[in-house]
Amino acid sequence: MTEVQDIFLRYGKEYRINHKLTLVQHKAMSAIQKCRTSQLGGHKEVCDSCGHARISYNSCRNRHCPKCQTLAKERWFENQKGNLLDIGYFHAVFTIPDTLNSIVYQNQKEVYALLFKVVAETLAELAADKKYLGAKIGFTSVLHTWGQNLMHHPHIHCIVPGGGLSTLGKWVNSRKKFFIPVKVLSRKFRGKFLHYLKQLYYQNKIEFHGSQKYLSDNKNFEKLLSSLYGKEWVVYCKPPFKNAACVVEYLGRYTHRVAISNKRIVSIEKDTVTFKWRDYKDASKQKYMTLSADEFIRRFLIHILPGRFMKIRHYGLLGNRNKNTKLKICKQLTHTPLITKEKPSTLQLIKKITGLDLSKCPNCGSEKPKRFMSLGKSSPDDIKIEWI
Repeated sequence: MTEVQDIFLRYGKEYRINHKLTLVQHKAMSAIQKCRTSQLGGHKEVCDSCGHARISYNSCRNRHCPKCQTLAKERWFENQKGNLLDIGYFHAVFTIPDTLNSIVYQNQKEVYALLFKVVAETLAELAADKKYLGAKIGFTSVLHTWGQNLMHHPHIHCIVPGGGLSTLGKWVNSRKKFFIPVKVLSRKFRGKFLHYLKQLYYQNKIEFHGSQKYLSDNKNFEKLLSSLYGKEWVVYCKPPFKNAACVVEYLGRYTHRVAISNKRIVSIEKDTVTFKWRDYKDASKQKYMTLSADEFIRRFLIHILPGRFMKIRHYGLLGNRNKNTKLKICKQLTHTPLITKEKPSTLQLIKKITGLDLSKCPNCGSEKPKRFMSLGKSSPDDIKIEWI
């Protein structure tokens, strides 16, 4: 399989020479290049029964690495299962106009945080309105910054329960269709986002570079805001999930996804990269796109998030302050069974993902104790081995 790692190893050095990268982009690129190689160290496992040896190199664990997210995703699921209610859930997507993409990219930390804030306030305030639900809800929001073609496309996915807790402590079920009209959501989302963006601008908390420099002028910025107020912003709501199990499965498509998975990359030929993508504007047809290696790396690096920026956030009843109080009440009111099952070990999760039982020797099937040797960080030609 052709991987992002192969592309970085082949073209990354030249790309660094020709382009200015941020520190987090440098770190992510370097981590992906070293992932599961001798440069990060590892261990050698020897079976006491048959002497079969197996070497495993360490993962980089970078959240942007296509190879390191599956196990992290499974661990996250196990932690979240206990927070799901036995009711229907909705999936809502909030997208900002592409006119703002350059501003967003130049001010990622500030504007991504603003996007989370606006989506949370929009959902919470409208859900609390008696016209729609009249209750406090809990929901999970996940930031994505890409489209299928790897271009910059910031949007937030929200998993929202079909109901909430009233001020009287009673459970209020929502309508079968999403309880807030999409147009109402869209216009409140638009108004709040532009209001807060204007605040950031006049507090000098956002900057403009390159072709966007003209927006530093107040008149031009106000003109941009006026044009954005005149647009209908895209908020999309999908039909409700059947049950909590479907929610967990669906969340897997969004929580730990990176800009592109290795399985979508088809080939590297003559300094170009070909990958599969789905064109949602053309009946979701699967197509092939070929980019220069330089352009592919540029598009991938657009989606490296600022350091320590949280891309998955919980609000309302799922917030940390409410998990041990109001969420428990909601479980009782919705007759959701309490999950007391022990969390699976790393070996159990790997078996679930790959079907491989790493506790057994792949050669003889023995489960007897094994000897381990640590492989120190090194170059491929200089592996340091030490018994542990």
